[in-house]
Amino acid sequence: MPDATYWWHLLCAIAGINLIAWTASTAWLHRNRPDGTTWPHQRLQLLLSALYVLGCGYRSLLPVFDVPRVVMVDSWASSVLVGRTVATIAELSFAAQWALLLRGAAITTGQRFGLWVAHAVVPLIAIAEINSWYAVLTTRNIGHVVEETLWGTVALLSVLALLAMWPHATRAARRWLGLAIVAGSLYAAYMFAIDVPMYWARWLADEAAGRTYPGLAAGMADAGSRWTVSHDWAHWRSEVVWMTLYFSVAVWISIGLAHVRLPLRAEQPRP
Repeated sequence: MPDATYWWHLLCAIAGINLIAWTASTAWLHRNRPDGTTWPHQRLQLLLSALYVLGCGYRSLLPVFDVPRVVMVDSWASSVLVGRTVATIAELSFAAQWALLLRGAAITTGQRFGLWVAHAVVPLIAIAEINSWYAVLTTRNIGHVVEETLWGTVALLSVLALLAMWPHATRAARRWLGLAIVAGSLYAAYMFAIDVPMYWARWLADEAAGRTYPGLAAGMADAGSRWTVSHDWAHWRSEVVWMTLYFSVAVWISIGLAHVRLPLRAEQPRP
């Protein structure tokens, strides 16, 4: 029987590397603390990144496949209830980083559309998180369809906002702007080409099989008390790609965002 233990060990190693990378990044930024108006923005990015790094590290050490309640470690700390709570905090922190990036870039380039998108990011992701909770508590994959659609939509809106800023950005700013556009485009493509169809197919399969779903109260109790320990590759295969990329590349992006020098707020005109 193929074993997913080696993949789990890889996730644990990545979590350790990520923590070292965040610590080194923070130390470097404090040694090379920028002058002017960008430090408050970078300091806030560091704090939000810490929450994301720690959240992803926790989920790497104690991975959980939410809907079927499959875990690697037999512990209450691996329960869906705990894991989804950690994930919610981490994902809202990453969304806030995303919003700060767009806000700072919009202020710098004077793009009102970018400012509007920046203000919409966290509320839209909060709605996505509500749908994620609905999915994991009731085991209805349609909640994940809505959740991932919202994440993909936010990515698309962000790419459009960044493209609108491009003509107004300096040559130096275009380097990170281009990276952000590429990363956002790849992420949106993955969500709409792979992730959303995967959850939609699971939803259709459950409906065709006549699956019964628990209510929210029963689902809450189930998510906090039931889990099945399995290292069988067959149980984890569908989660490997997104989890590996999510707990590595996404974390590196989160750490890197603190190095982008942008204002936290618009400068007030001097009298």
